[in-house]
Amino acid sequence: MALIESGEYINDFLYFVILSDKDRGDDMLLFCSGVNITRFSPVTTGRHGIGSNPALRGLQLVNHGVRDLALSRGAIPKRVRGNDCAGIAPTRDDWYTEIMLIENAPGSFPEVVIHYGVIHLLMKIFKACLLEFQPPDPLPAPGELQKLIEDLCRKYGNW
Repeated sequence: MALIESGEYINDFLYFVILSDKDRGDDMLLFCSGVNITRFSPVTTGRHGIGSNPALRGLQLVNHGVRDLALSRGAIPKRVRGNDCAGIAPTRDDWYTEIMLIENAPGSFPEVVIHYGVIHLLMKIFKACLLEFQPPDPLPAPGELQKLIEDLCRKYGNW
């Protein structure tokens, strides 16, 4: 199948990056995702119970959704461990990251997954914190979305 070499969406709050992984095979993609626990803390602190942080849990749930998307398009998600995604996070804050391999993905997959990941991560975080959030449509550029999240942190948090 024809693969897009890479796709990325990175700002100081989150990232979703898909890279072609030719070392593991011609039809392999490396999917890297991360959420900045520190930057989301103004809206997550004190808004969740004993369970995990909404930003961390949100990314875990989004990655389950990405696995479902892969399977629904005939691709094969695979667990992988390692530091293949090291250096993507744009800040030195506390980040929670996830990584997976995706085999045999269609060419449109990176764009679909990045859009899905960004929007659903934000929806999950704000819903878990019981805060109003209307996802932007269309998805803005990473810097524009960062400003929107910063505004929401000021509105709902302790900034």
